[in-house]
Amino acid sequence: MTSRVNTSFTLIPNQKYRRSSRRSSCFSNTFDSDSQPLSTLGNFKALPLEIFQIILKYLSVKDISMLSMVSKTVSQHIINYISTSSGSKRLLLQDFHDLELPDREDTAIVEHYRSLGLLFKRCTLLLPTKERLKYIHKILADVSCFKFNGCAAPLQCVGLLCYGIFLQTLTAGWDELECHRVYNFLCELTHLSRKMQTVVCSKPGSARKLELRIRLFCRNVLLDHWTHRSDSAFWLTCILKPWPMVNQARLLYIIFGPISPQDGHLVWQKMIEGPTDESCLKGLAEAIKLLYDTGTKEWTADDVISLVDELSVVPREWLLENNARLLILSGNNICFTFMASKAVNGRTIELAKLIVFLALVSEKELYCMDWAVKMMQKVCKVFSTPVERNNFLQSVADAFACAIMEMLQLVMSGLQRTFKKLPWWLRG
Repeated sequence: MTSRVNTSFTLIPNQKYRRSSRRSSCFSNTFDSDSQPLSTLGNFKALPLEIFQIILKYLSVKDISMLSMVSKTVSQHIINYISTSSGSKRLLLQDFHDLELPDREDTAIVEHYRSLGLLFKRCTLLLPTKERLKYIHKILADVSCFKFNGCAAPLQCVGLLCYGIFLQTLTAGWDELECHRVYNFLCELTHLSRKMQTVVCSKPGSARKLELRIRLFCRNVLLDHWTHRSDSAFWLTCILKPWPMVNQARLLYIIFGPISPQDGHLVWQKMIEGPTDESCLKGLAEAIKLLYDTGTKEWTADDVISLVDELSVVPREWLLENNARLLILSGNNICFTFMASKAVNGRTIELAKLIVFLALVSEKELYCMDWAVKMMQKVCKVFSTPVERNNFLQSVADAFACAIMEMLQLVMSGLQRTFKKLPWWLRG
């Protein structure tokens, strides 16, 4: 019995095509009607390109985004529309300054760029990450408020906020390797690493405007919009990890430290000159918890504790009350681990003073004093021998005595100054 072999589908093509070439070729800047299968346009194939673009003007950004998934050819038509002057003018809104709402993330222009991020995500789906980023940068390059130094009034502008929302929507669901490429692309585009090098190597406050720009770019573009804490931890890790620990602490202060309500610039002396409040430390505490709690492989508990220790001397050694307040805001796990580290490393005197100020902050902020007592009891268990434990308890008693004497001296000196201001006939 003879069998017939159907070779119509087994022929090996003479020419081989690279996968990257196929993916890139579908994204040319101009649409060639002779090379594209018009049948994939469906009922739109009878329409001239100009009419198709007129129809797009009547669709919302979300509707255009849905339409882009119909076929590759339709998506190409939409890409061409985005590249036209009329499409660019309509889609790239730039009214970033006429906003006075307290929650700027709920404004219409922010939602517009969220939808625009989804449109670009779908239109560029077939491109490699590098090509996607190049195309998107080419389209967005004319928006000055998206640039690092593009806006003259950055504190009154939501441009970087819109850019961050756009990038968040675009990169949602991407794996870490692709997101690393996004971060590297942004660093090359803005020279971010070089700018960070300048501020971490300069005297604190000597480059105030650059410090502010770095803070606004990192917060608005990379950090503040993510729903999942693991995503925020990833981007914060991208920012901090390339630097030595001392520079990591400086960058953390620049990005999350206290700022002046008048001009938005960093207040470097805030932690040194006097006790501060919760609002000045909340951002730093949240960033520390983010790195500690999300369990990213780049950060061990020792890394985070070392970062906290380094942070407490930026730009010089903090008041112990501010250090204690930061530990309380950072949560029980970080607070205990930090103190246990001091106990293990024999820094008993420092630990005893810290215990005193934990109690002081608890009293001032009306926290439950039972918390401070239980934290001290837990730290006592870290010491391996009764002798070490007793020495620690004696150091705590001595630290409390010194703190009480210092407070008494302050009260007495204040009374003396008040007495000197009284009229002579009342002093007797």
